Amino acid sequence: MKFGMRKPSIRKSIAARTSIKRFIRHSLGLKAPRGYGWITNPKKYMYNKIYNRTTFSIFSLFKKLFK
Repeated sequence: MKFGMRKPSIRKSIAARTSIKRFIRHSLGLKAPRGYGWITNPKKYMYNKIYNRTTFSIFSLFKKLFK
């Protein structure tokens, strides 16, 4: 598990938004409502919950600086 600042990857960010899986899921409406991750994949839900609490993004630092 990572602690501290996350290193952003523009390539991965663009790839996630333009993937075939995402396009199909959004066009067919096969998405679970927001907050239902614990039903669809509980292991991934717990990992992401801990990861998001123990790390922070460089962009969140910019938001705090310019607020």
